Amino acid sequence: MKLATLRNGTRDGELAIVSRDLTKAVRAADTIAGLGTMQQLLDDWDTYALAAERISAELDVATANDGASRLPIMAFEARHAMAPLPRAYQWADGSAYINHVELARKARGAEIPASFHTDPLMYQGCSDVFIGAMEPVPVTDEASGIDLEGELAVIVGDTPMGTAPADALEHVRLVSLVNDISLRNLIPNEVAKGFGFFHGKPASSFAPVAVTPDEFGHAWRDGKVHLPMLASINGRLIGRPNAGHEMTFSFADLIAHAAKTRRLGAGTIIGSGTVSNKLDGGPGKPVDEGGAGYTCLAEVRVVETLLTGAPKTPFLRFGDRMKLEMRDAAGASIFGAIDQVIVRYEGV
Repeated sequence: MKLATLRNGTRDGELAIVSRDLTKAVRAADTIAGLGTMQQLLDDWDTYALAAERISAELDVATANDGASRLPIMAFEARHAMAPLPRAYQWADGSAYINHVELARKARGAEIPASFHTDPLMYQGCSDVFIGAMEPVPVTDEASGIDLEGELAVIVGDTPMGTAPADALEHVRLVSLVNDISLRNLIPNEVAKGFGFFHGKPASSFAPVAVTPDEFGHAWRDGKVHLPMLASINGRLIGRPNAGHEMTFSFADLIAHAAKTRRLGAGTIIGSGTVSNKLDGGPGKPVDEGGAGYTCLAEVRVVETLLTGAPKTPFLRFGDRMKLEMRDAAGASIFGAIDQVIVRYEGV
């Protein structure tokens, strides 16, 4: 099942069920009494999910056969989609890929924590506002070091405190694609205070669609998505690392970590951290050299520094376009693309 939130003039938008090929949709409220938003579905999953799945299956049949249907089907356009959850009760972002942790910390002169292989890194980000997949990303100053970060995230239902990794995946309701924007030049001073990120982590962006794990088929296993993450800047592919490779902590581990001392309310979003592969035993290779490349510029710049003594790739500037996408084995887009331009914030 694929789900989106469409703009309707409210903060939370309206829930839509989307066809597998991302071309058609049905407003949930038109077919399921009492169901208006994504958060309502997550709050009352056992009440609404089966009906939504039936509509999803009927929509896919009608779309594939291009035939008549009792459903009030409409065209789906990603530009009309908000983030699947335009705001969430909690956004906890992990850092599950050791290559990214090593490179990001080298960028700010910090060592990788000795406990990393046994205890996930995680921070709590801002969740009051998320950005839609095709909305511009506003930033006040180019000197902040604007960077994209390609991630996956799971959205969970109510999850008890103390949930073990073996039981964690049963609480996963949806998976989505994230651009966790970072302002790299603000992060070192913030982290040096010993109290975590704040200004260096502005609002994140989400793909137009969130999907149930069964949409991945065999690619969803062991709490990981074994498919490449495609990252481009201004039309140039910079990365295609596989999200299932070298993921030190699975989503089962990350959920259990987040629930260690608190219950997780329905609609909590847990991020994977930047998808990153070593593959060659080193820090990775650029795509144009046959490697998996990178889904953030911080990694590109650190590798350039290691190889040549200085970074040559600039961080993002106003007007730059960034794109993130994940495709299935047949080449079809799973979530739709995050396709955004960096713009100067001019105030309200």
